Amino acid sequence: MNTVDAVDTVQRDTRGGSRRSRRGRRVLIASVAGAAVLGGVLVLLPWDGDDAPPPAPGPAALARGAVTTGVPAALPDLAALIGDRESHLRAHPLDGASWAVLGAAYVEQGRRTADGANWPKAEKALRTSLKTGPERNPQALEGLAALAVARRDFPTAKKWGESAVKAAPKRWTAHAVLIGAYTGLGDHEGVGRALDKVLQLRPDAPAAGALAAAVYRDRGWREDAAARISDAAAAAGAPAERAAYLEQAGRLAFERGDREEALRFFQEALRTDPDQRAAQAGQGRALAALGRTTEALSSYQAALAKRPSPEYALELGELYESLGLGQAARVEYDLLRERARGAEAAGADEQLVLGRLDADHGDPAAAVERLRTEWGRQPGTEVADALGWALHRTGADEEALEFATLATDGDKGGGVRSALYAFHRGMIEKELERYGPARRHLREALTINPYFSPLRAPEAKRALAELGEPPVEGPPG
Repeated sequence: MNTVDAVDTVQRDTRGGSRRSRRGRRVLIASVAGAAVLGGVLVLLPWDGDDAPPPAPGPAALARGAVTTGVPAALPDLAALIGDRESHLRAHPLDGASWAVLGAAYVEQGRRTADGANWPKAEKALRTSLKTGPERNPQALEGLAALAVARRDFPTAKKWGESAVKAAPKRWTAHAVLIGAYTGLGDHEGVGRALDKVLQLRPDAPAAGALAAAVYRDRGWREDAAARISDAAAAAGAPAERAAYLEQAGRLAFERGDREEALRFFQEALRTDPDQRAAQAGQGRALAALGRTTEALSSYQAALAKRPSPEYALELGELYESLGLGQAARVEYDLLRERARGAEAAGADEQLVLGRLDADHGDPAAAVERLRTEWGRQPGTEVADALGWALHRTGADEEALEFATLATDGDKGGGVRSALYAFHRGMIEKELERYGPARRHLREALTINPYFSPLRAPEAKRALAELGEPPVEGPPG
């Protein structure tokens, strides 16, 4: 019998014995309260160990502190925490707080490893916490919201996140998870309100600074985003936390075309936490932009071996394609589909990455169908860009431009300075013979980041060359 199913057994055994159950609960609550008081006393007592420092917390305690405070956790510590809570819950299956911790640990482990097998386990644990925990259970509600964000199910994330905020309005991590939900739904005002609340409740927390950096990036405030993430990395405590912020800094540097700085950030993140596979994929991205393709391929392959993300498979496939290695590219695209199917079987939404794959390397009409459905359910900026490009690939350029404009026009919510989005808009405008705007947006793409894609950056340069220089108007007369 697994740990989650044990709860149902215990609940069946206690039917008909409600008085005995209530008495047992009172004893349990008293024991927990006593342990909490004792824990507080132990913390307050002076350390009587001569000049030696107090013992450092163990891996499970470190991971528990991370997952309950919105901080990235180290993979070995997460494994220790999961083992510890599973063992505890086999003996204490009605401990709702521990179920919430276990669920949050599964979410973080799944996010770090891209292993969809974590999602059903996380959901079971968190829903069990709702059954066995207190009536107002913000930890479990927040965990369910974080799980939904990880699955790219933003409407569900909004529902659970808003419930968590209602249960505990001053719990900053509940507002933090809503930032992800509102971003995926294209609710830019909601993102602003949630970030304001986070910064009001935890203005000096490195994790809050990292969230602010992500929001500022989406608004196009690149300098502010870079400053925020730099401060967060400098103030981070544990290596896993610092490495996560260094990886974020690397992404920001790459997006503005600074290959060397991006590579330095990614390499430092990997030195700080060798399990930071997002940084390893980022290293591949930067190395490819620097022309160091053999090293780039090795970095991508190493990242995918430990974190089989469909996004990394798409990037690696396009790198192979740019090198004329079509068969190797097709292998990666097939693996992407396989991994996406596995993730969707575990409750994730992979329609965005599948739509992007189909638009450029498969069936553009199928991409439009996927992405229209996605837009109807969760109309974020990423989906607007992908749907616009898929429509362009089917020849529906007038409608394509509407979505490309949503993705790139700050007044419409598309404030992020993305070279890929600008490229997409420029190519659509070129097809529509709007040569002035096309020339402007293609130049913008190459100005933002001349190395934004091993396939599309050369295409942008060729398109600009075809457009040539704008005609010179003669004097009036």
